Amino acid sequence: MITHTSYAVEPWALRERVLNLDVLPQSESVFALSNGHVGWRGNLDEGEPHGLPGSYLNGVHEVHPLPYAEAGYGYPESGQTVINVTNGKVIRLLVDDEPFDLRYGRLRSHERVLDLRTGLLTRSCEWTSPAGDTVRVRSTRLVSFTQRAIAAVSYEVEAVDSRVRVVVQSELVANEQLPGRNGDPRAAIVLESPLEGEEHFAQGGRLRLVHRTRRSGLRVATAADHAVTGPEPTTTSGESTADVARLTVTSVLEPGQKLHVEKLVSYGWSSTRSLPALRAQADAALASAQHGGWQGLVDEQRAYLDDFWARADVEVDGDEEIQQAVRFALFHVLQAGARAEQRAIPAKGLTGSGYDGHAFWDTETFVLPLLTYTAPGAVAEALRWRQNTLPAARERAAQLGLGGAAFPWRTIAGEEGSAYWPAGTAAFHVNADIADAVVHYTAVTGDKPFERDTGVELLVETARLWRSLGHHDHQGRFHIDGVTGPDEYSAVADDNTYTNLMARTNLLAAADVVERHPRQAEALGVDDEESAAWRDAAGSMHIPYNHELGVHEQHAGFTSYQRWDFATTRPDQYPLMLHFPYFDIYRKQVVKQADLVLAMYKCSPYFDDEHKARNFAYYEPLTVRDSSLSACCQAVIAAEAGHPGLAYDYLVEAALMDLRDLENNTRDGLHIASLAGTWMALVAGFGGLRHHGDTLEFKPRLPERFHRLAFNLELLGRRLRVEIGPATATYTLVSGEPLEIRHYHEPVTVEVDKPQGLRIPAPRLRPAPEQPPHRRPNSHG
Repeated sequence: MITHTSYAVEPWALRERVLNLDVLPQSESVFALSNGHVGWRGNLDEGEPHGLPGSYLNGVHEVHPLPYAEAGYGYPESGQTVINVTNGKVIRLLVDDEPFDLRYGRLRSHERVLDLRTGLLTRSCEWTSPAGDTVRVRSTRLVSFTQRAIAAVSYEVEAVDSRVRVVVQSELVANEQLPGRNGDPRAAIVLESPLEGEEHFAQGGRLRLVHRTRRSGLRVATAADHAVTGPEPTTTSGESTADVARLTVTSVLEPGQKLHVEKLVSYGWSSTRSLPALRAQADAALASAQHGGWQGLVDEQRAYLDDFWARADVEVDGDEEIQQAVRFALFHVLQAGARAEQRAIPAKGLTGSGYDGHAFWDTETFVLPLLTYTAPGAVAEALRWRQNTLPAARERAAQLGLGGAAFPWRTIAGEEGSAYWPAGTAAFHVNADIADAVVHYTAVTGDKPFERDTGVELLVETARLWRSLGHHDHQGRFHIDGVTGPDEYSAVADDNTYTNLMARTNLLAAADVVERHPRQAEALGVDDEESAAWRDAAGSMHIPYNHELGVHEQHAGFTSYQRWDFATTRPDQYPLMLHFPYFDIYRKQVVKQADLVLAMYKCSPYFDDEHKARNFAYYEPLTVRDSSLSACCQAVIAAEAGHPGLAYDYLVEAALMDLRDLENNTRDGLHIASLAGTWMALVAGFGGLRHHGDTLEFKPRLPERFHRLAFNLELLGRRLRVEIGPATATYTLVSGEPLEIRHYHEPVTVEVDKPQGLRIPAPRLRPAPEQPPHRRPNSHG
């Protein structure tokens, strides 16, 4: 995308100066607007041409049977797929009976701008119809952060050089025709016409459609109202059918005259509420938006984002492309989670239907750490969603013969949706990832009510799974066998280091939290014996290590496997999973995505500096990065292990994953975890941030390309600003009580109005390790 000549590098916007239909599906993803509850892809106003129509409500899905060649006990019976709900953004235009279609006539100019400070997507174009009539069209679109059920469009058409008759058709459209599958298993399963009409309405400027999903039984209501301004006479009429509600506006424009339509759209959905109740909900949301009108929504959006950027902005001097990319990333991560409110944060957010709209462990491991420091309310809501799905997780654990809760590998509503158990059921580390997010959130925010009401239950039930899943050997060591870690090219292995270390942290955190909250522990049936068993398992957790090589093993025996034959693997044979059988991949030393390397970041205190350097050097030549989750982790450890140039290259890959469409699937939606990983690579990589328990430590160091890096962190009622230059780091407490931090292990107390400028020690640079052939970090597109 951004390497296309029509895209500009700007610090606070993504600007497309010329419309290019060859990248239209990708542009629909990067220009998507969302608030975590409602999502609109960046489709053109008139609906066509399009790559993938997309209007989404978080949690609205359809179920479908999961096919198996051979039945097996414990296989999930049905999958869940996000569906394209009623499209409220469509505004069609006819100019003297010629449809405004950019594939015909002459497009004189076309520009779209996503302004990251205002949250508005604007479009302006000038078009001459095949009959020779020229009009200017301007539109502005938003999905409200402050009124979560509301999205809106301001649409204006102007006659340029002749008198024209114009017709504007503002629509609500359900069951849009979607493109067929493209053969990529990561793309969504297409379900045709998933919505059954229950009610349609059109009167005055008001439109409404109510539908129900055919299998999952979810009811969806969409309503719209309009304000129309134009020269006399301008007329309006409404009509509706089961799947289309339309307001038609007709006017005659002299040169320079304009027709302006403001459209407010509200959404509501429920699995239990009646049709009248949901109709009333959508109408009430619309009435609330009408109170302030279009301009009120615009003003609220700017105020919301002003507050967010004051907390979350990351400033990069010396690299304009990374500066744009990190703000683009922060904006889209905020959009994914801001108003999710006890719903999942999907891997694609609400920007596309990729991965069937499922949420994975990505949320807790990559997305929530960023939001914890910048929008912590969204984190609490995401974890409450996990708590709400505990009944399904407990049922799944019982089905597997385990205690506690077994959270799903991929899901929308809480049930396991993975039909491939080696990368699904066996990936138990999702439990520890959730527990880690709970611990980190409470440590950063000090939110004791959350810990009491939500954290205790999540930590207890995840700990119970580890105690029942693992076992002690005759030497007293605790093992967790037959699991899949983050690296999906090493499945069903014994003692995955990442899983064991994260489970160890989970067990200790559970034992600690029940001591702090004995009443909640008693309600959950936790006694002293169970808590002691958790501490015992954690204390004797086996972490595999190869003494001959002096490195930690990704899992027991991994370093004894035959290495993958990289020399004969062609560039077009990546990703490996699409060209080689899993049976072959699982038996070789080849790593899809950072696993042991991720463990060194998430469980940093367990590894000393020398082990980090040796481990990174060992696993780097094995890691092919057939996953968007890898580059940001490798950037963090490369920076820590003395490879700033390599860390920078990985940062670029993570930051530009979608802006350059590096994995060739941005058309299906953005990679929200990789976007969050941009912040991770900058703040934890070059900022050197590590936060474990009560210790907040920084080991900053910039790559050559950067002149300065600055960011803020919100923690324990304080705002800390960190500014890093080539030789010094300055820590400033913007607000709050004095705070003790560590700078390269040395304790430092920061107070308001007393910035601490500290020297950055000279780096210990090491020879950069090699990557597999053809798998150098994709830092140049």
